[in-house]
Amino acid sequence: MSPPRPRPAAKAKRSRTVYFAGELFSAKHLVGNAYLAEAIHAASHGRYLCRLPQDFEPRGKHPRLVRDEDIRGLLGCDLALFNFDGPELDSGTVVEFMFAKFADIPCVVLRSDFRAAGDQGPRGEPWNLMVSFYPRSVSVSVHSLALYKKAHSAARRSRLDDLTRLAGQHSSATAQTLCEHTAALVVKALDKAASLEPAMPKHLREEIYQWLALMPGLKGDKKKLRKEFEKLLERKVQRDLL
Repeated sequence: MSPPRPRPAAKAKRSRTVYFAGELFSAKHLVGNAYLAEAIHAASHGRYLCRLPQDFEPRGKHPRLVRDEDIRGLLGCDLALFNFDGPELDSGTVVEFMFAKFADIPCVVLRSDFRAAGDQGPRGEPWNLMVSFYPRSVSVSVHSLALYKKAHSAARRSRLDDLTRLAGQHSSATAQTLCEHTAALVVKALDKAASLEPAMPKHLREEIYQWLALMPGLKGDKKKLRKEFEKLLERKVQRDLL
């Protein structure tokens, strides 16, 4: 009797890259972005790999080179996460969001700012209506202060004094609880965004990506740019993103 044939190993789920768009102009931005990106990786068990522009932008060089690298970074990712905090949305983040929609990239829009903003009224999303209602986009709203206060109140029941709380890094532990909760919601939204059908018709995608190679005026030879964007499109098709 022949030995039983070994069962094939379960196919590991493929990780997806996520462009992490948002402000990166202060220590709070930089720390918050990095913290949330790592929390998303942990919450998704490695399925989502956030790419932070603050890590790869060529700062110190000509602004056009910075912009070009961000556009390439965005289009090279499988999905995108956009931070829509603030009474006024960061203009660079809005431009990147629209570029993602032109390229039909699945997106998650995150707002952790509890302040009402925009012109959609109490039942609408708390930002300008011109950046709402796009296909393959999922919104996540988090009342971060309320969540922080809830975690902080639970910790305060142990009656720690201020010195013990700070020396024991209990404040950062409270912030971690908030971040982990936010990351779990973002992962769920990324899963939903990734499952949405492309809005871009198949018969138009080659022409659209050829136009995207030319539209922003990226520095470089136009023929090479078209080749570069052809490969981007090919990769997205292979990964069932378009």
